[in-house]
Amino acid sequence: MNSRRDRVLCLALLLYTGGAASVAQEPLTLRQAIDRALGQNPEAAVAHADGQEAKAAASLARTQLLPQLNFTEDISRGDDPVYVFGTRLRQRQFTQADFAVNALNRPQPIGNFSTRLSGSWMAFDSFKTQREIRRADLFKESASSSAKAVDQQIVFHVVGAFQSVLYAQREIDVAQHEQETAAALLTSVDDHVKAGLAVESDRMSAQVNVAARKQEMIAAQGDLELAWAELGEAMGATDLKATELEPIEPHTFPQQPLEQEIATAAKTRPDLIALGQVQSAQASALGAAKSDFGPRVSAYGDWEEDRTSFAGSGGNNWVAGVQISVDILPMGKRAQLAREGAAKQKIDAQLAALQQHVRLAVSQAHIHRQTATLSLETARAAMDQSAESLRILKNRYGAGLATITDLLRAEDAERQSQSNYWHAVYGNAMAYAELLYATGTLTPDAAEELQ
Repeated sequence: MNSRRDRVLCLALLLYTGGAASVAQEPLTLRQAIDRALGQNPEAAVAHADGQEAKAAASLARTQLLPQLNFTEDISRGDDPVYVFGTRLRQRQFTQADFAVNALNRPQPIGNFSTRLSGSWMAFDSFKTQREIRRADLFKESASSSAKAVDQQIVFHVVGAFQSVLYAQREIDVAQHEQETAAALLTSVDDHVKAGLAVESDRMSAQVNVAARKQEMIAAQGDLELAWAELGEAMGATDLKATELEPIEPHTFPQQPLEQEIATAAKTRPDLIALGQVQSAQASALGAAKSDFGPRVSAYGDWEEDRTSFAGSGGNNWVAGVQISVDILPMGKRAQLAREGAAKQKIDAQLAALQQHVRLAVSQAHIHRQTATLSLETARAAMDQSAESLRILKNRYGAGLATITDLLRAEDAERQSQSNYWHAVYGNAMAYAELLYATGTLTPDAAEELQ
């Protein structure tokens, strides 16, 4: 009986632990946050829609090369003399009696069922259509490059928000450590007061220090909640739940010469590539406006059957031809050409301005990267020194060789140095992310180096 009860208890324990394991939420990784943002962020959806619109426009431009074919079924009735005369001829129903003067002037109403097939084809338009197709294709490629630029912007925002959460978690750890340090210091001071080695004001100063550390913990918890909210907004996930992430750690990132980074940006920046493609598209639009001055050659054809009733018999006719046309007074086309030329000059200037902006952005990111590396090294050394200074002052206070003011000042310096160090770790990671973003290489795979 007992063995059966033991088996039941074991089974219940396994089910409980298995269910708890399935409910437990795995820590969110940076790559998961990026993938979710790219799938849910509204800006990514807008960029995707722009790409689909440009793709449809490219397909629409190609339809100009295809022949146009129309079918028409027309039902009419009237007694207009010209209408009656022409309809009888088309129906092959014209007789000698229809030449009577009275019949010509005052004909009886007649009905007509007309079936028509008509078609046309632009055989040659001085290559205007080909240039418009080229323009649409370039706009499609530009939309794709712009979507990549939006993706990198989203990745950059997610990286920043994710790093803010990691930094806020470290601030919680620092605040917790400082609370413990302040509590231990209060205990030590209390012992000294009881032993007559310190005065009551020392204990009051230590108590104030404990209260200050509690306030810092409250502020750090608020900063963490805010960081999670910002991460949820960057991901486009309003239902994001806070979890314990892997702690932020210092990283050593690769460095390259500035000119090499600028050259990389010129080749890989998606927004720069997109505007360059728009420039080429506008050049094609300018060429199409020039082609519009040239001659056009088109072919057309028309077949028609006319009947007295829907299912009856009647006559049919057809006509086909080739048309050559030249605009001898192209005032509107000249205005269009001037407009496309001005648009081309504008895009050329925009591209030159963006190239200068990219060069400046890469230079700034390169300097920030170097500064962040040096700041991290300095912050690490300062943290080690402040920890050693606090240890020494604790021993001196215990021996009655230092005041409570000296000890609290050292404790505050040690706390500040820890906060500065983790802020430097955060700044180093963000400076590298800024450099990747400035050079156009901040892909989801590259961002994984930051965790």
